[in-house]
Amino acid sequence: MRSRIDIEAPFKTRVKQAVANPTLADTLTRATLHLKEQKRLSLEELEAQRLRDQMRQMKAHTLRNLPELLERFERNVVMNGGRVHWAEDADEANRIIGELAERHDVRKVVKSKSMATEEIHLNHHLEAKGITCVETDLGEYIIQLAAEIPSHIVAPVIHKRIDEISDLFAEKLSMPRTLDPQALCARARVELRQEFLSADMGISGCNFAIADTGTVCIVTNEGNGRMVSTLPRVYVAVMGIEKLVPTPQDAFLQYQSLTRSATGQRVTVYLSMTSGPKRLEDVDGPEEFHVVLMDNGRSRMLADGYSESLMCIRCGACLNVCPVYRQISGHGYGNTYSGPIGAVISPLLSEEMARNKDLPYASTLCGACRDACPVQIDLPKMLLNLRHDLVSGKHMPGAERRAMQGFAGVASRPTAYRGTARAARTGTRLLSGFGDRNLRRLPPPLHHWTRQRDFPPMAKQSFREWWAKRSGTRGPAT
Repeated sequence: MRSRIDIEAPFKTRVKQAVANPTLADTLTRATLHLKEQKRLSLEELEAQRLRDQMRQMKAHTLRNLPELLERFERNVVMNGGRVHWAEDADEANRIIGELAERHDVRKVVKSKSMATEEIHLNHHLEAKGITCVETDLGEYIIQLAAEIPSHIVAPVIHKRIDEISDLFAEKLSMPRTLDPQALCARARVELRQEFLSADMGISGCNFAIADTGTVCIVTNEGNGRMVSTLPRVYVAVMGIEKLVPTPQDAFLQYQSLTRSATGQRVTVYLSMTSGPKRLEDVDGPEEFHVVLMDNGRSRMLADGYSESLMCIRCGACLNVCPVYRQISGHGYGNTYSGPIGAVISPLLSEEMARNKDLPYASTLCGACRDACPVQIDLPKMLLNLRHDLVSGKHMPGAERRAMQGFAGVASRPTAYRGTARAARTGTRLLSGFGDRNLRRLPPPLHHWTRQRDFPPMAKQSFREWWAKRSGTRGPAT
């Protein structure tokens, strides 16, 4: 198997590990280009820009009216027989779900659509209580067997080749090695069917929820989502507070945009909608239905000028066009959410800025993500805003902050600036042997620059000197 990326390592270390992997970039490029092409073909069938405009208008309306819509959603869930729990952060969400599991003597949980639960590390919390958690999305199941985190919002196992999956199934499931995808899927289906039938609780995320009806919707191409939400006696949906849409019409607008942008499908195989526990006349369904509405930094994002990022519908389109993502994979970002959208929201969720201070710089600012987004989120602008906040705020490391303060002090004083520029020009000319050859090595701390690139010596004559000579005027030399 290929070497892993250590998601606990510093960002620069993760990047080096990813770039050193001989097949990772090729695997990601082929997979993301395929998803990108499927999306293009699917959107050609309709007025794509009109759909994008409608989606942005709907999501903006939702965020403007979020408090009222959340209260409406809660009323309707309760009216349908369900319960709503409010969680300020990850710890509170985990506590609520843990208490529900203990109250119902849950020993095994089956999960689907797990990005929200990955965000709060729910599996670790429940497993510490002796509860077995089984991921049932095929990609998430493979990731769980490999003890990894998802590498893509839509395709969590996008970074693995089929031979790696075969080796994993041979090791974990004692299955003979094969490169037949159908055989691998069939074996996973056999294993998971027993988990569904023996689980006490089902937990899922939420693609979107309808305020007017109190309905939680999950979109899948596998039957697991429906089984998680109907077979166990208790079903818990974990959703970020931004996942609401006002009406059923809005839900199907988002459904159309999501499926075409994520996988290039007109519709997915399953759209599972749950509004409450089963009634007397229902054949199946959970005995109890709970929704955990999770903030975990989202209110702060609204207040601090990053509300646009909460329009994201988690389609993964921005990842599929990002040149940085194709090189380092989702594991290079070290968080649940990767790619351009992950570089924006990961530093903001639950005060994670200090840990993820490098992510806003993991971008070329080429704008491809903004063009690909079905909601037209201006990700490059928010990445620049985050960089500004890092430079000007408390999250900048002390050494960097002092260096920037020193530069600002020199740049704001003409005499000091001219003297420093003169010294730098003399120094680089000296290091180059008073020639024009590029410098291959600079002294610390500037040596990090020349590890990857050459540094040209400064010109013999400054612009101010050249201008004074050309115009025949006197001016202070630099």
